[in-house]
Amino acid sequence: MSRYDLIIFDYDGVVADSELLNNRVLAELLTECGLETGLDEALSTYMGKRWLDCLPLIERRMGGPCPGHFHGEWTRRCHDRAAVELNPVPGFVEFLAARRESRCIASSSPVRWIEMGLERFGVAAAFGGSIFSAAVHVGRGKPHPDLFLHAASAMAVDPARALVIEDTPTGVRAGVAAGMTVVGLCAGGHIRDGHADRLDAAGAHHVVQDYAGVAALIEAG
Repeated sequence: MSRYDLIIFDYDGVVADSELLNNRVLAELLTECGLETGLDEALSTYMGKRWLDCLPLIERRMGGPCPGHFHGEWTRRCHDRAAVELNPVPGFVEFLAARRESRCIASSSPVRWIEMGLERFGVAAAFGGSIFSAAVHVGRGKPHPDLFLHAASAMAVDPARALVIEDTPTGVRAGVAAGMTVVGLCAGGHIRDGHADRLDAAGAHHVVQDYAGVAALIEAG
């Protein structure tokens, strides 16, 4: 029997291999607005954060307000590209099919973005609408524990019996602060040298390279 009653999946970089797509578009838009930004810089600065938390970082670097069209254009371009480019993180679909624990998604991304990917991957029914977004469900995003605690409460599970799968230091810190077991997953296309060390430094209880590693941890009890 699993020691976990609930598996909480982050979305971007854990379910959807979308971090490169999202941050490439973000870097392009920032550069178009006069703030020269490369992909790796976007990944290191904004990855894992909700838009409300990215916005002040962008405006601080711009030295003024972000253009009014920016967020809408970022969303539009990401959705357009995702419709033809987006794939699940390798091993996710197979892992999900093999697990019997309750599951949900707790992400910094908007619900519509998450739902689009789940439908594209053919796994929407497996979550039954259990999608929690820091954009709408809590006042504070990751690295605060609020979203994970909200998800556990909504799913009627003791946080100590929840396993969080995260790919960013920001998300890892949130899961640890929520009193959950946190696995840092390094399976997405955005993973760079040193990423596992950053997840470990953020407090991840385990760091694995793929979903086979997650399954092995669960089976080990």
